[in-house]
This record gives sequence, structure tokens and C-alpha cells, in this order.
Amino acid sequence: MNRRWLALASLLTLVAGLLTSFGPNDVMRAVPNTSFTRGEVLNYKVHYGLINAAEATIEVANDIHRINDRPCYKATVTGRTTGSFDLFLRIRDTWRSYIDTTSILPQRFFRNIEENHYRKKETVDFDHARDVVMVEVRKKEKDPPKQGTYKVPNNVQDLVSGVYFLRTINYDQRRIGEVIRVQGFFDEEVFNMDVIYKGRETVETKAGNIRAIKLVPKMPSNKLFRGENAISVYLSDDRNKIPVLIQAEMFVGSVKVDMYKYQGLRNRLNLVAQN
Repeated sequence: MNRRWLALASLLTLVAGLLTSFGPNDVMRAVPNTSFTRGEVLNYKVHYGLINAAEATIEVANDIHRINDRPCYKATVTGRTTGSFDLFLRIRDTWRSYIDTTSILPQRFFRNIEENHYRKKETVDFDHARDVVMVEVRKKEKDPPKQGTYKVPNNVQDLVSGVYFLRTINYDQRRIGEVIRVQGFFDEEVFNMDVIYKGRETVETKAGNIRAIKLVPKMPSNKLFRGENAISVYLSDDRNKIPVLIQAEMFVGSVKVDMYKYQGLRNRLNLVAQN
């Protein structure tokens, strides 16, 4: 897979994989949620330097789905390259999570990756009672699927559901510099990541100036991002806590994911008045 898009694809999912949480040891927790609901749609532009490289959409379906006999939100992230990028690096990716409405835990995760000639379809079913996941992966239509079962931590998140869980956290109770311990499952592996709460600031987006909560995930040593503090994630500083901006410094250049349109928010977005 092209390394440049590996980074962009991660950002199109709003680095959700870096922002998943390891909760308490109860089998089915109850997480209060006043931040999102059905029908929410968020639209983003992805800029690679000065180039408009891609677009992404994050949306919650209007209907409730039942997975593993649990009511779930269907949250879908789609990303596609645009303009000149689409001529040499054609991307059409879909990531989907069925998120338990009570626990904000994933019951099922789905990925359909189309990046140039690379193809991958993956389904992950979560059994939170036994703390295991069942994975099915298919890279070619004619090939039999690869299947596996993996042990995972209690209350583990997938990439997409992790973002929605972060939106339920009360950051008024966090100290600047405090580290949020996180854990998730992605690409047939359990991963750990620390996220630093950096406080509040106002950020400029295509949707307007927005008061935001700043989070910085500590990156492990890698060949994509420049340093352990290479990514900054901004959530709106209101009851919605929607991702409004992501900035990343990579070895191949700077990337910005900028929200430009939104609809169906549960609460009013706290835009900063301009003089």
C-alpha cells in the first residue's frame, strides 16, 4: 500500500485508532451520551500542503441497527481522493462501526479498502462477554477469506467507535498535561496509545472559528509521522465534541483535515463570533 496514503487514510478516520479508550472491567458498561445522535453528518477537506488531496465524511445513520442482539448506531467513515491526487492515487475507502447505544462499544466493525489496485475487505465481530474478536479478511474476491479469533482487553474499541467514545468524556475534569490511557484493536492486533490533554484554544476551520479541546496522541517511532507529538486533534469545546480539525506533520509533508460542513448535530455548535 502506498505509504503516503497509509497516513492520509489514518487521518480520514480522524486518527480514531489513536483515540480509543480502555474502560472499567464491567462486561457491559453504561456510558452517558449527550454528544451525538442519529442523523449527524460531518464533512471534511483533506489538505496535503497547499493541495486539496481528499474528502471525508463521518455520518451516523438515521435508523438503529441490532447487532449481537444489541441496539447500535451505524457510524460510517468514507474517504476519497480528489483532483490531481485522484489521477495517480485513487482512493475509495469505507470504514463502519456498529456502536452499542448504551456502552458506546463496537459490536461489529467493517472496512472496505480500495487504494489503486490494492483491495481489502474486513469484518470484525466483538464478543465483549468473552473479550474476544472474530476477524474475517478477504483481499481478492476469488480467494477464501482468512479467519481468526483474538483475545482483547475488556471494553476494547475499534477505530471508529473510539472517536465517539472520546466525545462522551467530560474534559472539564481533566488537567492540562494529563495523559489518557488508551487501548484498541486494529488490523488483527491490540494496540496501546497515550493521549495528552492540552487544554482549550480557538481554531480556524472552513466552517468558522471554533473553540476547541486539543488532544495530542503520543506516536510510537514510525516512518510516517515526524516525532511522537506529530498529530493534534481538536474537538469542539461544547456538548457535541465533534472533530473539527486534525493537523499532522509527516516526513512527506504537512496534512490538515478541516471540517467544512455539518448537519444533524445534537447540540448547537459553539462558533466564535468574529469582529
